[in-house]
Formats: sequence, C-alpha cells, structure tokens
Amino acid sequence: MSQHTATVEWNRGTQNFTDNSYSRAHQWRFDGGAVVPGSSAPDSVPVPLSDETAVDPEEALVAALASCHMLFFLAYAAKAGHTVDSYRDDPVGTLGKDDRGRTSMTEIVLRPAADFSGDSIPDRAAIEHLHERAHKACFIANSLRAEIRIEPEF
Repeated sequence: MSQHTATVEWNRGTQNFTDNSYSRAHQWRFDGGAVVPGSSAPDSVPVPLSDETAVDPEEALVAALASCHMLFFLAYAAKAGHTVDSYRDDPVGTLGKDDRGRTSMTEIVLRPAADFSGDSIPDRAAIEHLHERAHKACFIANSLRAEIRIEPEF
C-alpha cells in the first residue's frame, strides 16, 4: 500500500465570510512542489466568487481518471512492443443525481486517441484490448461509483 498527500489551502483575507460572499479560490500543493490554483466550479458558485481560470474539483476528478487510464495504457502498449508517439484524451464528466438521490459524478466518458509508429502498430482490436486492460487496472476507476465509458478515437 501507499499513501498520497496534498495540501489544500484557503485564506479569508479581508473578505466578509458570514454573508457567503467570500472567494472560493484556493491552492492545491503537492509533494513535488507543484502548486495548482483551485476553485469551486462557476456552475456551482458564480464568478467572481469562483475563479474560472482555476481547476475545480470536478475537473480534477475527470482529469485524474483520464491520467490514470493513460498511464496504464502507455505501460501496456510499451510492454506489448507498440511505440506510442502521442496520446490525447478529451474526457467529459457529468454531474447528476445518483441512485441514492445525491448529486454526484454519474458518468465519465474517456475519448482517448493514440498515435503509433514503428514496426508494431496495433490494430483496432488490440487498441481496444489495451484500453480494457488499462481501465481494469486504473486505481481511480476502481475507486469511483460513476459509470465510466471508454470511447477510443481511431
């Protein structure tokens, strides 16, 4: 087992708090030194109380899933002898009511596209198999209740 940490930090500054007019902008700090601006989603809390240029938790969840899937896909492609030149995903997460009646991420669709080169270029079936393996191995996917669909682009 391993543990993974981050620091999430917000400060009120001189803003009024009890009237709910405070900024939701904050920072995520990671052990490698990366600092990511975070905020509530503008759909949840309107601008200017949200920072639309920052990453909101819903976007971060979708990106974490797509990143985890990609890393396993790349590892399995390399192990199979396929050279991946580029990989791009434009995932979409949907908030809705779940089976408990709670607002949650109900669906995430990954739309990965990979470009290959070299002597061992996988066919469509092999690429789909790589995505199936990556999905089953992805720690984030294994942790979510949302329906996750992988729709590779060829």
